[in-house]
Amino acid sequence: MDKQQYINEAEEALLHTYNRFPLVLDRGEGVCLYDTDGNRYLDFAAGIAVMALGYSNEKYKQALKNQIDQLTHTSNLYYNVPTMEAAQKFLKVSGMDRVFFTNSGAEAIEGAIKAAKKYAYTRDGHADHEIIAMNHSFHGRTLGALAVTGNAHYREPFEPLPGGIRFADFNDLDSVKAQITDKTCAILFETVQGEGGIYPATEQFVEGIAALCKEKDILLILDEIQCGMGRTGKMFAWQHYDIKPDIMTSAKALGCGVPVGAFAMTERVAEKSLVPGDHGTTYGGNPFVGAAVSAVLDIMEEEHLTEHVEKISGYLSEKLDDIAEKYDFITAHRGIGLMQGLVSEKPVGAIASECLKEGLIVITAGTNVIRLVPPLIIEEKHVDEMAEKFERVLSRI
Repeated sequence: MDKQQYINEAEEALLHTYNRFPLVLDRGEGVCLYDTDGNRYLDFAAGIAVMALGYSNEKYKQALKNQIDQLTHTSNLYYNVPTMEAAQKFLKVSGMDRVFFTNSGAEAIEGAIKAAKKYAYTRDGHADHEIIAMNHSFHGRTLGALAVTGNAHYREPFEPLPGGIRFADFNDLDSVKAQITDKTCAILFETVQGEGGIYPATEQFVEGIAALCKEKDILLILDEIQCGMGRTGKMFAWQHYDIKPDIMTSAKALGCGVPVGAFAMTERVAEKSLVPGDHGTTYGGNPFVGAAVSAVLDIMEEEHLTEHVEKISGYLSEKLDDIAEKYDFITAHRGIGLMQGLVSEKPVGAIASECLKEGLIVITAGTNVIRLVPPLIIEEKHVDEMAEKFERVLSRI
């Protein structure tokens, strides 16, 4: 079949919940993707910050092949070795004490919310607690995750959603303080807002919130689903600050293409939160995804990927600063590590579409941001190629 036939069949078979680009991807190699017509695309989206190792990493592929030959699923009624090893490695790099593996980032958020509510219930003996989340945040599409997503556009068609949620302004400590009541059990936010427009949290905000939480026995929940796993130059973005969350979530690059997420917590929270019967999952933490997580963490350590991100992100930032200065309709550049955004007065969807014609994949964030979240293995030559292709598009625009 040709490309259009594939697209037509997909539109007839799949529920239309995405406005997809007219591109049928077939295979990947390194930091590039290829479509069914054999066209090459430099990928600066990484499957929305998922493919941290790029495509076709041999050690990663072999780990999954080996596990398929051995065992893929048993259920959580039994122990399995790959997930035990993955858990130990994840706790080592995160500094947390307990972890629960899920199937997705949204499920990790759901679990984090449940853990916080159960902690408060155990402490106080009642169940009417509240959570403070941030405006312009994004935490997922399930009902619980939608309830803490600070964008009315996503929430309104599905209301009423789970209650007890108050919204404050990101990077505004006074706004958060104004929402605290004697029912507040947790404060939840992305360490770097992704869908909201690539906004890193300020040091004053993060450390101020952490101090508030400690003072009032409120749990600090940090969403590291997109900004974690080395993307900012630390394994987790919160490690840039002098704090430690009570609960954190992870997904996306945690499995580098295998559907897996996680929420992790300190021992203090674990002792007073979820117990047998409170939470579960059929597929979460099965041997196959455990092997994937374990391989990802091994490869990141062996290849010193966080150090590489720190180095290459400086080069990328310089290129993006130059572009922002050159084109008047690019009004701002912000980001951290390999999570970067350019604010545009021109339609960002049109820019992303034009980039495809140049063999470059980028995505958008919010209503006016071009988002660049490439594989963590990019080199200077890839940044140079991206800048060349991107500038050709901006010149036409």
